[in-house]
This record gives sequence, C-alpha cells and structure tokens, in this order.
Amino acid sequence: MGNEFGLGRGLAGGHHGLLLVMVLAALAEGLWRRRYDFAALWASLAIVIGQQILSPVSALAMGPVYRWFASLSPHAFPASDWRTWAVGFIAVEFAYYWFHRFSHTVRWLWATHSVHHTSHEMVLPAAARLGWTGPLSLGWLCFVPLVLLGLPVQVMGALLGANLLWQFWLHTEAIGRLGPLEWVLNTPSAHRAHHSRDEAFLDCNFGGVLIVFDRLFGTYRAEPAARGLNYGLHGVEQGNGVMAIAFGEWRRMFAAMARAPGFVAKARVALGRPGADQFTTGKSI
Repeated sequence: MGNEFGLGRGLAGGHHGLLLVMVLAALAEGLWRRRYDFAALWASLAIVIGQQILSPVSALAMGPVYRWFASLSPHAFPASDWRTWAVGFIAVEFAYYWFHRFSHTVRWLWATHSVHHTSHEMVLPAAARLGWTGPLSLGWLCFVPLVLLGLPVQVMGALLGANLLWQFWLHTEAIGRLGPLEWVLNTPSAHRAHHSRDEAFLDCNFGGVLIVFDRLFGTYRAEPAARGLNYGLHGVEQGNGVMAIAFGEWRRMFAAMARAPGFVAKARVALGRPGADQFTTGKSI
C-alpha cells in the first residue's frame, strides 16, 4: 500500500478492477452533483500520478526498515491465523488514529498530510490527494510498535491498505448519515466533519475504518444537520499547480523555521501546530 505511510504499493495497487470501480463511482457522483470543478479534478489526478510514481520508491525504502524492526521482535504472530488479523485490525486502527491525530497537530507531519486537505470540494477524486513525502514526515513511526509486538509486516500492510480503500467512499456529499453505524464506523458524515476547516470541527474524527477511538478519546464531532461546512485550506486554491499542492506546506514551514531565532525556536515551529492562517479562524488545527 502506497500513501503517507510509505509501505507497500500505490492506490490502485495493481488491482485494475478496484480502480475501475473508483472511476465509475466518481463519474456517478459527478452526474449526481451535475458539475465538477475540473481544475480541482486535474490537480487531484496529477497528485495521483505523482503518488503512483513515488509509491514504489517509498516501498523500497520503508520495507527493509519495517523488516528490521520485525527482526527485533521476540515473537511473530502467524499470518495464517485469523486471530492475528482480528487483533491486528484493532491494533492498526488504534495506531492509525494516533498517526492521523499527530498528522494534524504536529506541523512536520502536517506538511505531508495537508495535501489531502487541499480540496475545497468534498468529492471522491479528492480522496486520492495523498502526500508524496510520507517517509520524510516520519508518521510511519506510529506503526513500528505493532511490528515490535509481533504483527507481521505483510498483515499490517494489508490492513493499512484496506483502511485506505475504506476511506475512498467517505469523501462525498452524496451519502447522508447512516443511523446506528455512525456510532462505530467512520462514515461520509463523520469524515465531512473531519475535513471541515471551520473552528468547531477542527481536531476531530481521526479514525480510519472505526470511529470508536474518537469517541473514546473525546475527538468525535457530529456533522451539523444543516451541512454547509467549508473545506480546503486558505492559500491553496482549487486550480493551484501540483507542486504548490504537494510541497506548499513544506515551503511555508521551512520559511517559518528560517525566521525563528535559534535551534529551539526552529524545533518548536517544526514540532508545533500548523499555522492558523490556513483555516477560517485564528485557531490552528
């Protein structure tokens, strides 16, 4: 699975059938919406192309790193045992929650993850806006404890891949609330709240497949019944070039670090919260 984790293959993953389903779903959504912002659509496609080129490189770099950590584990759970997958699913969801939460609250990680939040529309193609610099952001460290505890690298990679695929259909306004499922699963309604840049919805709904950890740790927010949420980031418009989308936050962060006096101040910029000017209020995410 290739994305911000730097593990495995790209979004299509070689599964052309899944890619076809995604394309058809996006076309159906376009008919339902009766319009797409084509500048934003082309920007999303450009990000996807970059992802597909860079994902194999990330996998080649990160695969040996994860396998080295796995070699340090005193015990490896068998990948052939269904219990490994069941426990691994919960463990991966827990680690993903913290990876995603840190990706919003630590600017160094946000520099990669911000790419995913640049679309000003909540549409299926925007789901594929994934940062190119995951290994550099070090978010993959959130999953190292799972490998050290004995979860096979291939099981973790497959579960993270399933996590990513689940989130594709969450990026739409075509599906409303799903009743009791909202208590357990990450749904389109919950994910729309997550993507909002409005003050009341910052720092919420970090789950992958599950929403239970958000409820447990107090980061769950329900989408307002009237909808009307604002998406995207200030300074990153729909028609911006792919390089501005992919590297804009790195540029802004390094500029802020350059202005900061001394090493400690620079570290505070890198490890602090993202700049508040990207959102609709003075509160940073």
